[in-house]
Amino acid sequence: MKTALVTGAAAGIGKACAMRLAKNGVAVGVLDLNLEECQTVVQEIEASGGKAVALTANIADRTEVRHAVGKLRDHFGPITIVVNNAGIANFIPFEDLTDKDWDIMFEINTKGTFIVTQEVLQDMKAAGWGRIINISSSSAQTGSKEQVHYSASKGAVIAMTKSLSQALGPYGITVNNIPPGAVMNTIMSEANKDRFRMSMDQLTKMIPVGRTGVADDIANACAWLASEESSYITGQTIGVNGGRVVS
Repeated sequence: MKTALVTGAAAGIGKACAMRLAKNGVAVGVLDLNLEECQTVVQEIEASGGKAVALTANIADRTEVRHAVGKLRDHFGPITIVVNNAGIANFIPFEDLTDKDWDIMFEINTKGTFIVTQEVLQDMKAAGWGRIINISSSSAQTGSKEQVHYSASKGAVIAMTKSLSQALGPYGITVNNIPPGAVMNTIMSEANKDRFRMSMDQLTKMIPVGRTGVADDIANACAWLASEESSYITGQTIGVNGGRVVS
């Protein structure tokens, strides 16, 4: 049985990825800041016959991450799949951005991804097999006028993916990223429609497939990238966006 670490897994895309990997027979470390919510996800996984353990850590704190990774290893053994999903996002006009706004965004979205990946890498190298799946953002591809700091931090994740794929390919490790587009979650909610200057109906009409995404859309792609079937795919940006961004 393979073991995966999924960050930001208490809800939304992260939870969906954790549930899907567990369904596929992978033991999952469900990591988030909220341990109680992680425990709820673990209960759902176990109720469906899967294996999981709840973990908590600030992904930008190496000591906390190392402790969580050690706990996961103790439960299920070496970690050979990581889904770097944890992140933050908000809307701030560029001229109103502070140094603190900028630093926090990169601290979590970019440095956190770096730390988590580095802390599990030894297991993948030892196994001669690994899957690193980074959840970026379609905003990094298109830009977002009130999310300059967010788009830049996720653009760095895409660049990190490309470089790591070259560095780690010889070890049997693939590295890819998924930039979700218009997936209904806390950010892409009706409550935030004013930030997009349009209603959800208007947004949906802009998407070629005629609907916004759901977390399972991302989880499906994640599960494929974590499988043997994707062994010849690395360094790629796998857009799951209903055609909002084409390449």
